[in-house]
Amino acid sequence: MTSLSSSHSLVFTVQRRQPELVAPASPTPHEVKLLSDIDDQEGLRFQIPLFHIYQHKPSMEGKDPVRIIRDALSRTLVFYYPFAGRIREGHGRKLMVDCTEEGVLFIEADADVTLDQLRGSLHPPFPCSQELLYNVPGSDGIVNCPLLLIQVTRFKCGGFIFAIRVNHTMVDGTGLVQFVSALTEMAQGAHQPSILPVWQRELLLARNPPQITCNHREYEQLPNNKEGTIISYDENDMVQRSFFFGPTEIASLRRLVPRHLGQCTRFELITACLWRCRTKALQLAPEDDVRMMCIVNARARFNPIIPLGYYGNAFVYPAAVASVRKLCENPFGYAVELIKKVKAEVTEEYVRSVADLMVTKGRPLFTTVGSCIVSNLTRFGLKEADFGWGKALYAGVSQGGAGPAFHGATFFMNYENEKGEKGVLFPIYLPSNAMERFEKELGDFLGGDFNNNQPTKSDEIPMFMRSTL
Repeated sequence: MTSLSSSHSLVFTVQRRQPELVAPASPTPHEVKLLSDIDDQEGLRFQIPLFHIYQHKPSMEGKDPVRIIRDALSRTLVFYYPFAGRIREGHGRKLMVDCTEEGVLFIEADADVTLDQLRGSLHPPFPCSQELLYNVPGSDGIVNCPLLLIQVTRFKCGGFIFAIRVNHTMVDGTGLVQFVSALTEMAQGAHQPSILPVWQRELLLARNPPQITCNHREYEQLPNNKEGTIISYDENDMVQRSFFFGPTEIASLRRLVPRHLGQCTRFELITACLWRCRTKALQLAPEDDVRMMCIVNARARFNPIIPLGYYGNAFVYPAAVASVRKLCENPFGYAVELIKKVKAEVTEEYVRSVADLMVTKGRPLFTTVGSCIVSNLTRFGLKEADFGWGKALYAGVSQGGAGPAFHGATFFMNYENEKGEKGVLFPIYLPSNAMERFEKELGDFLGGDFNNNQPTKSDEIPMFMRSTL
């Protein structure tokens, strides 16, 4: 049971059926397929959890989302059959997919409340996320485990939550959206996806011989002898909260940048603001270096471009680096300019240099000391995924962080607040005292009623939950 203190408590139950394996609907090839040298780096060896929340649709009355999605899943796996296999690890930590047709995990569940009763809590951190996406014991490893876990939870109102967890070594955000889109098309009666999957992981294998031709500060191996990374802190003291940047906040940030940076993007503005305020909140030593790593989709930066349908990892995360003193004492435009510059560094050669670094240096983890990683999901059209019930009320990650080993990752997602304002929502983890300082830094930096425009704090969401299996 997960309980959150509130004077007005809601008690509800999530009842789950036994997890089952869903295999492809028809026979698929039995073969071993190598992952790319971008796919199998240490930093991607974790699970990505996403939630899609759908409200009741009168025209779908009597239709069961569990049955529809489970049936569509088996037919989609005929095209995406590597997902029904298992990852194996070979020489030099090289990962490959053993296409065995064993299947992916699927869970049917029911909650005895309506989605309206959860209004105000339909964003990260979901207090009930462990019940809406149950971690089947022994299923969350990277090798020799199911590559997908899907749970569909029906609500009393006729709405439902589609929750999916995927092994990140198999797909990036673009690839996962492509798979979910294929699943929705099959759910609505298609005989095959409109975009057929492309494997071709050999496109991003290291060169022979490998040549590290670029400077990759995102992979510098630094001693963690200071509290320069939040993973140094007590896990029991970590808290998560989501923050919303709407038109007012974006306008406030634009007023702070010099004229020559006037064309900067919303992503660059929020990322620079997050970097500064987070760094101040962590109270790091002035001479320490801090990193902001920006996920950059490299598909279009190849010549020829990576083919449509490629669903493997095709991104890199170059690091903007600055000392704490320079980042916090310089004008805001300094951080924005660093973000813009590092994004522009990504070329085909940069990506190939990363792949070569992986095989040369043993597939290392990215730098965690003093680091934060930002992934922009706002352009992926996550809410467009339609199983027949229309667009999702919410679609995005269920939590921040990059697996249990690194809490310093966050994701920018499209969100509409209770005032009807559209903007960007992102969840972050921080130690409790640092979170208080972060909120104050944001408020001071942006001014006005910033705190009054934010989603409900997780410790204020009125809820008690219990689950049964």
